[in-house]
Amino acid sequence: MAALLLLSASTATAQPAREGAAEPPAIRFDGGAGGDPQTSVAQPMFSAQRSADVTTSIQDLLGEAGDPGGYRAYLRARGIAYDIIYFAEALHTARGGLRRGTATLGMVDIDVDVDLDRLAGWTGGSLHTTFYQIHGSGASRSYVGNLLTVSDIEALGASRLNELWVEQSLFDGRLAIRLGQLATDTEYMVSQTGILFTNGSFGWPAILASNIRGGGPSYPLAVPGIRVKFVPNANLSFQAGLYDGDPGGPDRFGREPEAQRRNPTGTRFPLSDPGLAIAEVSYAYNIAPGATGEPGTVTLGGWYHFGRFDALARDAGGRVLADPASSGTGRRLRGDSGVYGLIDQTVYREPDDPNDGASVFLRASGSPGDRNLLDLYVDGGIAYRGLLPGRSDDTVGLAVGYARIARAAHRLDVAAAALGDGPRPRRSLEAVVEATYQAVLGPGVALQPSVQYVFKPGGGIANPRDPDGARVRNAAIFSLRAIVRY
Repeated sequence: MAALLLLSASTATAQPAREGAAEPPAIRFDGGAGGDPQTSVAQPMFSAQRSADVTTSIQDLLGEAGDPGGYRAYLRARGIAYDIIYFAEALHTARGGLRRGTATLGMVDIDVDVDLDRLAGWTGGSLHTTFYQIHGSGASRSYVGNLLTVSDIEALGASRLNELWVEQSLFDGRLAIRLGQLATDTEYMVSQTGILFTNGSFGWPAILASNIRGGGPSYPLAVPGIRVKFVPNANLSFQAGLYDGDPGGPDRFGREPEAQRRNPTGTRFPLSDPGLAIAEVSYAYNIAPGATGEPGTVTLGGWYHFGRFDALARDAGGRVLADPASSGTGRRLRGDSGVYGLIDQTVYREPDDPNDGASVFLRASGSPGDRNLLDLYVDGGIAYRGLLPGRSDDTVGLAVGYARIARAAHRLDVAAAALGDGPRPRRSLEAVVEATYQAVLGPGVALQPSVQYVFKPGGGIANPRDPDGARVRNAAIFSLRAIVRY
């Protein structure tokens, strides 16, 4: 299994790991994924999602050997904190998909946070940067052929810069302005319960990865942008950002449609593309001391891309694109957009240990169906932390994701079949079910086996490896992930 080094990708100002401390409480109202108050008791100890706030470290287990020469403590005392997480993952496609086989993945993520107040006297200033080293092959790309990527660390092999930004905090932390190279999957549409799961769509959902140009500013890509966040009180937060609209930068010669290949090191810093705007409001309830109900979070948001997009089904003259007499290019449409909402809810906490219990999540998103492959996405699930006696840090979960192929794309398939020389699959939906168990073996160390079943990979596309053009079969994937964080 490929070794992987990943640095913690939290976008919040780094919190120093508590040297030699016992496990943090499961409900830490300043430690929720995405930078908002934690309301999910089942938020896991570890996650590869960039929005996660991972605090446990193997340094606690190593004692004095965990900081040779005392350099880490020296830097931390001056406001410089760094974290490293190693991920190694093997994924076996046991049946269905494009073909059977095993993919191995590795990632190194180096995350550095600087408190500019402590380092240089810049009141309210902070700096953050993230680097990735990604290697191995992805199961979705090589074996499954699906839209809801089966691993949230799957990407093309590369050593790349991800985020690099400065942030100014004002008015006792109620207002924060962030400027630089930013990713959106660190803060938007984040489910604290959903980050347990290894399928990438339970983080940055497939409808955004598919519909926003280049997959949007999400792992492993980031773009120049600005984000403003306003937190008037402990319960409520507003955030909005404006970003370059294509993380790969312009494809000037039309030869490389894949954003990761156009920007292989993350240092292209595209600025000339039409912009992407995102806004979100979140409300966390029952977080005050002594609240009688269980905590939860409701979030609503939306996005708008200012570029031009091709219609899926018809050309500028109104002909179906499958018609040989058509131009073959969809008519140009102005702009693209989407809306979304989610709820994270703790539903049960054990009476003798309120840090153990169950949480549920539900997310939904929609986009116009005339210019997007996916027009509806829904996912949800349940997770339980501390289900087994003596395993208080472990988390188990079950989640389901559903993506609907837009009607325009489906009608294009119907027309292509009618005008072609034989029957062919007609895309309709893709769905996935994932069951996972995260076993924390010690400070900073975990194993996470998962099983996923993918229905209609690619929405029901034809398998290019099948000489008869049969649909890609439903796929079963078994995976094991190892995690070590320093």
